[in-house]
Amino acid sequence: METDKIVQLLSKFKGGEVDLDQTLETLKRLPFEDMGFAKVDHHRALRTGYPEVVFCQGKTHEQVEKIYQALEKHNGNLLMTRAEPELFARLQKVDDRLVYNELGRTITLEKEAREKTGSVLVISAGTADIPVAEEAAVTASISGAKVERLYDCGVAGIHRLLAQNEKIQQARCIVAVAGMEGALPSVVGGLAACPVIAVPTSVGYGSHMNGLAPLFTMLNSCAPNITVVNIDNGFGAGFCATMINSTR
Repeated sequence: METDKIVQLLSKFKGGEVDLDQTLETLKRLPFEDMGFAKVDHHRALRTGYPEVVFCQGKTHEQVEKIYQALEKHNGNLLMTRAEPELFARLQKVDDRLVYNELGRTITLEKEAREKTGSVLVISAGTADIPVAEEAAVTASISGAKVERLYDCGVAGIHRLLAQNEKIQQARCIVAVAGMEGALPSVVGGLAACPVIAVPTSVGYGSHMNGLAPLFTMLNSCAPNITVVNIDNGFGAGFCATMINSTR
């Protein structure tokens, strides 16, 4: 539950628009709502400034629908990740305001327009890395960051990356997404004057080991401005990029 919603609730109680029982019933659900299969964190936005995000993978469609309905009552903007088209089709019947990003497999709700500030640059090494990059970009955008995308700028054609040096220099935070050998973040880190969040992807052949090869490359980078998230974790990268972006 966001701070302004608590203020609105108490103001309505003070003005007689809601009675004591209604006010207590709403406050009882703080800080979480126990649904049996999930404990929905309504206090997350109040504590951190960002509402709880729903990771859809591994949940049934019915569970996600109930979690969404619970969160929607208390939050202006919502994000759901790892969502398949069939799930979106179901949820859209519940709320036609929802927006689906097919590449990033995200579902978003933006009830309240939020000014996009700063500069988060999301760079993918290859086209096959775009799904993870899109998850990062959507996460950063709905969290309030101004996002720009540079896709298919890997080191196999490094002139494509160097041609974007001005944008790299202007960014407050960069998310660099790469599979294969995972060299992109080190190169970006050597060019950038800001933090770089490296995201290894599970895109590659044989000894790539489903993302372990680029993960090890990124963890061993000699560029000091790089930090690394888990394999395919575009959400984590986008969220951290937003927090970095908002501190400057």
